[in-house]
Amino acid sequence: MTPLYARHKRTTLAIATAVAAGALLATGVSTGASAQPAAAKPAPLAAAPQLLSNSARTALVQEKQAAAPETAQQIGLGTKEKLVVKDVVKDVDGTVHTRYERTYAGLPVLGGDLVVHTAPSGKTEGVTKAHSATIKVATVTPKISTAKAEKQALTIAKAAGSDKTAADGARKVIWAGTGTPVLAYETIVGGFQDDGTPNQLHVITDAATGKKLFEYQGIENATGTGKTLYSGTVSLDTTLSGTTYSLTDAGRGSHKTYNLKHGTSGTGTLFTNTTNTWGTGAASSSTTDVTAAADAAYGAQETWDFYKNTFGRSGIKNNGVGAYSRVHYGSSYVNAFWDDSCFCMTYGDGSGNTHPLTSLDVAGHEMSHGVTANTAGLNYSGESGGLNEATSDIFGTGVEFYAANSSDVGDYLIGEKININGDGTPLRYMDQPSKDGGSANYWSSSVGNLDVHYSSGVANHFFYLLSEGSGAKTINGVSYNSPTSNGSTVTGIGRAKALQIWYKALTTYFTSTTKYAGARTGTLSAAAALYGSGSTEYNAVAAAWSAVNVS
Repeated sequence: MTPLYARHKRTTLAIATAVAAGALLATGVSTGASAQPAAAKPAPLAAAPQLLSNSARTALVQEKQAAAPETAQQIGLGTKEKLVVKDVVKDVDGTVHTRYERTYAGLPVLGGDLVVHTAPSGKTEGVTKAHSATIKVATVTPKISTAKAEKQALTIAKAAGSDKTAADGARKVIWAGTGTPVLAYETIVGGFQDDGTPNQLHVITDAATGKKLFEYQGIENATGTGKTLYSGTVSLDTTLSGTTYSLTDAGRGSHKTYNLKHGTSGTGTLFTNTTNTWGTGAASSSTTDVTAAADAAYGAQETWDFYKNTFGRSGIKNNGVGAYSRVHYGSSYVNAFWDDSCFCMTYGDGSGNTHPLTSLDVAGHEMSHGVTANTAGLNYSGESGGLNEATSDIFGTGVEFYAANSSDVGDYLIGEKININGDGTPLRYMDQPSKDGGSANYWSSSVGNLDVHYSSGVANHFFYLLSEGSGAKTINGVSYNSPTSNGSTVTGIGRAKALQIWYKALTTYFTSTTKYAGARTGTLSAAAALYGSGSTEYNAVAAAWSAVNVS
């Protein structure tokens, strides 16, 4: 679990996912007076993903799973290794990108995920691996006990503020996330963190020495009228049963919005009403407040539509199934988070329970953590964690522009509506991340040591430069002035193309261990696939990465 913002140094947004948790909000922008208010559905490029029906996608997954033993042999895996299909993307030209998890002697291989790229002819064109090392261990019999691994994980969790007195269990795995693969335990400790955020700490322990190898948080969040706090009066798709309406969006995977009434567990109570008008447009500390629910439901529907109409993606897992949202979490909880284990978004009510964190870019950021968890699964630590956070900022930006809402126009400011800092300033700035007081403008060898909410600045800056270019400009009434590390002048290619490149890279080239150098390689591969190697777009990607010192 990861919260909406980091709780140290200074207030900075964060949002969560499992296995690749994430944090931070984001918004996006178009160029100057010619800026388009919403991202139009892209032309059917040869390397763009097809919009598959649920039945067609299921059939393709089954086909690839049936062929998994042959695929494992073709790509040179050992006899003890097996592939399990996680996701399948099929391009317009028939190219298929199959994302696999891996097992060794029946044990999950963490960091063993890979993507196989198959030509329309069926020929394997290439493989993108999270880790290049051969998966092999001397024994699958541990030398330390499960109890020892659980005890260590519990100690770590308590140091972070967890209220648990026992771990939730440990399982044997092969850890291949860093260095030589080893037999390990993965232990999960639940409960709550010190600020009330749910805890889902994963600790990886060497099964031979008892040494901690890795840790991460797994929480990385009929047509009615919604009177929202942040987005004005909007249309909401609801469901009528008899004479009662509910905040159930049947057209978007049956997404539902629930009321936790300041509780911290369970699903909550589904919002219902005898009329189809939701909220008052004003914040309230009452546990029966519906305004926060209207904002959350609106954010969920706009995020769903953004992914479907921009990338052809049907829901978080691309399977047509909706997540659900919970509002009024805790008391004066100044945060929000996505939890992949419940497949849900959760929002606190902020200071005094009158500042809910339910703005449009927060919703887009939250659900995007779910997309990352169900595609590349970027580890929520080091540079991979920064890329995870930036991905949510980037797509949260895309959602805000896509919605074209006059009360919350698109910009490259993160969390500007929710005023977490208390002085009217946004949490982050994509054009010059260091303006928030903690984020990195450019890559350095120490970036991976920063909190992931700050290391994300490098990728956020890259995306801004790729979209809008360097230098001073005003977009949708907001002034920006984006610098470059090498003094170069970068010309943007527009937000729509930049989004396509990042999504393509995330879903077909990034893996759980991708770092900034790998992100450069992955986005160049994506640009080549979409627009051609040596194209204006390809060269712009290279120039934007060089401008943030990733080369």
